[in-house]
Amino acid sequence: MTDLLVLFTALGAATVGGVFFAFSSFVMKALAQLPAAQGVAAMQRINIVVINPWFMGVFMGTLLLSIACVVVAWLTWSAPHSVWLLAAGLLYAVGTFGVTMAFNVPRNNHLARLDAASAEAAAYWPVYVREWTFWNHVRTVAGLTSAACAVLVWTK
Repeated sequence: MTDLLVLFTALGAATVGGVFFAFSSFVMKALAQLPAAQGVAAMQRINIVVINPWFMGVFMGTLLLSIACVVVAWLTWSAPHSVWLLAAGLLYAVGTFGVTMAFNVPRNNHLARLDAASAEAAAYWPVYVREWTFWNHVRTVAGLTSAACAVLVWTK
């Protein structure tokens, strides 16, 4: 049972980390090169479309799996793999999900309230891109590192 937990945690964390990597490495760069009104409108649309069963299923499902990893690590603390299992769970739960909720979602909500063609949106857009992308880098590293820690469970 632990093997399946670790496998699906690794796959979920790697998938989410990969999505965030795509945003960090080229999506946000492309959006930032558009005129502000177009970049804002595109990101507003992305923030709506991302709320779908496929992405949210993996994103939230991996959160549940990561919490299970923390519990299993705690219950089997003397096992050699427990440290990696705990790290995989915490990195995803805190570094991916927690950062999303604390830093990316509030910026998305602020952006959603703006008229894409307004001067306020044009002024906020470069700030949004810089801050949102920074926190997305954190989520990327946390998700991919969580996946790596899950894989390391099998080496112990």
